[in-house]
Amino acid sequence: MDDSIATLTARMEAAAAAMDFEEARRLRDRIALLRGGADSADAAAADTDGLTRQQPGAMGLGTSRARLSRPADWTPPRKPDPMTTGRSRRGGRGRAD
Repeated sequence: MDDSIATLTARMEAAAAAMDFEEARRLRDRIALLRGGADSADAAAADTDGLTRQQPGAMGLGTSRARLSRPADWTPPRKPDPMTTGRSRRGGRGRAD
């Protein structure tokens, strides 16, 4: 089973034209393994049923960050009073004891 990438590509296109998408998917994954450096015997024996493809736009910087959403009843806090900012309630501005 020493198929070249061109032969596998032709078989994949024929399977897609015949609406045999499972065979086309299997051949596509085999082509990807060959392009990645696997030899043809390993690519033919590989089980690619559990592989998932990365979604477009899911690559790049900061894409693994969780997207936070606010609760439905959340309201923003009040802005601080500029006249009392920096003062403690104990009566003084950070006096050392």
